[in-house]
Amino acid sequence: MAARAAAEIAAKGRQVLRFSLGQCMPCGKPDAVKIRIRQSELDQNLLMYFDKDEFVYAHDPLRLCKTGDTVLIQSLPQKLTRLITHKVVEVVYPLGDVTDPITNKKVVRQFDRDSIKKYRDLHGENPTAFDYEKAPPRGHLEDKRDFTHQESYVKYHEDPNDPQPYAI
Repeated sequence: MAARAAAEIAAKGRQVLRFSLGQCMPCGKPDAVKIRIRQSELDQNLLMYFDKDEFVYAHDPLRLCKTGDTVLIQSLPQKLTRLITHKVVEVVYPLGDVTDPITNKKVVRQFDRDSIKKYRDLHGENPTAFDYEKAPPRGHLEDKRDFTHQESYVKYHEDPNDPQPYAI
């Protein structure tokens, strides 16, 4: 239905701006991020759906998203460059902090964190289990182990005198 409406608008000569959800992937382009958009495609022979990934580049001058974040992107009316065809609208879920839109509770896979805590209270606490209340927020390892906020570049040669820590 939406595709038919978009086709009617495009037939009238107007631009259709589409929104998509995707996941940020590592990218070496300045002011841009690589986004993986996952869609299910029907195989007519097996009558089963299989995941199909489409990769697009989105303009992100404010550097809102990091690798692994789920973001909302919008198609641009015209391309900024040969590759950049979308722009980042907002970060929907940072990596590891998925929120159920109906209950507004943090979830881990298919369980919300409260039900996991009830299960642990009922069956006993595992001393090696991950505790979400004690975990530091994402980004506390910036400049220690996480260098995704630094400007990256392509390493063209190996030089022991020049370590090039942010090369891809």
